[in-house]
Amino acid sequence: MKPVCLIIPPSVFLLDERVFMNLGILRVASVLEQNGYTVEMLDLSGIQNYEDVVRLHASNSDADVFGITSTTPQMPAAFNIAKLIHETRPNAKTILGGPHITLVNAARKREVMENRVSRAHSAYQKLARTFTTLIAGDGEEAVVYAIKNNFPELIDADDPKSPLFLTNTKLNHLPFPARHLVDADSYHYQIEGERALSLIAQLGCPFECGFCGGRLSPMLRRVRMRTSENIVEEIKQIHEKYKVKGFMLYDDELNVNTKMIELMNKIRDYEDEVGSDFKLRGFVKAELFTNEQAEAMYKAGFRWLLVGFESGSTRILKNINKKATLKDNTKCVEIAKHHGFKVKALMSIGHPGESQETIMETHDWLLKVKPDDFDVTIITTYPGTPYYDQAVKENQDSNIWVYTFKPTGDKLYAHEVDYTQVADYYKGDPNGGYKSYVYTDYLPAEELVKLRDFVERSVRQNLQIPFNPSNPSVRYEHSMGQLGGPLPNYILKTTETSVLDK
Repeated sequence: MKPVCLIIPPSVFLLDERVFMNLGILRVASVLEQNGYTVEMLDLSGIQNYEDVVRLHASNSDADVFGITSTTPQMPAAFNIAKLIHETRPNAKTILGGPHITLVNAARKREVMENRVSRAHSAYQKLARTFTTLIAGDGEEAVVYAIKNNFPELIDADDPKSPLFLTNTKLNHLPFPARHLVDADSYHYQIEGERALSLIAQLGCPFECGFCGGRLSPMLRRVRMRTSENIVEEIKQIHEKYKVKGFMLYDDELNVNTKMIELMNKIRDYEDEVGSDFKLRGFVKAELFTNEQAEAMYKAGFRWLLVGFESGSTRILKNINKKATLKDNTKCVEIAKHHGFKVKALMSIGHPGESQETIMETHDWLLKVKPDDFDVTIITTYPGTPYYDQAVKENQDSNIWVYTFKPTGDKLYAHEVDYTQVADYYKGDPNGGYKSYVYTDYLPAEELVKLRDFVERSVRQNLQIPFNPSNPSVRYEHSMGQLGGPLPNYILKTTETSVLDK
């Protein structure tokens, strides 16, 4: 049986690409290994000349199936990787999975329901022309299905009726992510001085924020829970194998889980069993956060909370369908600080109705609640979001799409973006490096960038919060100064070599 090569594209838009390993594709790898396949994991995170590495490995590998995961900002690299593979190995099969194709397919299905053909269809067709197989939704078992069923154009595992869609039971029986297939030591993240690795305890977010992708995607909207025992078992595996005492729980909202306090207590019990104190970090939903949750989380070792507050403006919170009020958000910070947590506030601007006044309300709210860290990003109209799915063309000849939040009439204007070619809409250097593809009736795109930069600088200066450090990408060079020879472990690992490391 020939190996299957799985590829993590670079994330050139990030200041530091080696922070969190991609757990989604590592879950796919673990299921492939469970089914008897040898897996080659090509991790291109932080590799400048990734095209050279792809050509080199595609030329030398015995694999004829190459699976690529991609978020929307990674799509230019993923698209380029697929083209390079087909140029180097014309008969190879390429599979695209991950959030981007899931969002595009969800948007395309909406167009089908509404009996119209629009930009989601065009986006889908471009991907279908480039990749052999597209996997929307849960990809863990779908890659094996693709291999055994002659690589259909689309596998829709984003349908709860599909046997490939993960239920609670299936999620609990999945093998843990194949972390042995990446060089864990090359990933550097700390929580309060403790080296940390990440895990995902649950899937899905039930809320319906207007800017968020996947409202029509069951994979992204339907909450799937693992048992507390199963989650603690993964923490135990990570702790024993990698000797870490830091854990980043990368779930959308931890406190959506009605058994969250039970989970916290079991984590604390395991720490007591091994005589250790862990440091943890994770996301919570502001209006659901309580003193009881805070107390249990702190005892378990949580020291940092991340919260998507998004805006300090009541008008914008309403326009984005956030559900949480400004009062809810302020109370969340107060509860967190009362229990000794540090809070990172995740903020965004450029929503329908955004103005200088609403952005200054965000600025002033941050100064009032004094988070320990924060992000301020400019919104992007991703496929699968209401901002994308419900937008209409400004006029027949325009490349401007207009979304209207009907309850208030506030509008958001967005330039058409080819997500297979463009990624500079996503974040940027917080000290001045953002670009906006959106604007409102009150603020042109250039002014949104200027105001974003002002908020970043002003709040950091006033609260004495340093800018997040960057860690530049590296070039892969052979020891003789030329590409060639075996790829190092931080780029390539395989099932055969990794089994010896277990």
